[in-house]
Amino acid sequence: MPEFATWYLQIKAAHVGLVLASGALFAARGALVLAGRGWAMAKPWRMTSYGIDTALLVAGVMLWAGLSLNPASSPWLGAKLTLLVLYIVLGSLALKRARSLEVRAASYVAAVVVYLFMVSVALAHHPLGFLQAWITHGA
Repeated sequence: MPEFATWYLQIKAAHVGLVLASGALFAARGALVLAGRGWAMAKPWRMTSYGIDTALLVAGVMLWAGLSLNPASSPWLGAKLTLLVLYIVLGSLALKRARSLEVRAASYVAAVVVYLFMVSVALAHHPLGFLQAWITHGA
């Protein structure tokens, strides 16, 4: 653990920066695809996305392992991983898999909402994310 502690802040900063870069790139590419700009799906943009997401995955796994987190005993992490799978599916529909513009647009909006909620879960370290304060406010 002492070796991990030395690198924790750098790994966390990289993870946060990559989360922001990944989300921003998806948001931009998705908006461009919806606007009919085919170049948003060109190889350089796809490769950039793959690179960012791969680095994000590596940083996330390093944090997960270094902090000895377990999705079964850390409900917020389990929720975040479940939301990640949903985000990937919705993002794939938004960028290329959906056949109609309406389904692409709905998938795009849903993917952005899921992304933002996933960020709130990570920040709150609670499976309800930003909703936790609102739901438990009356309790």
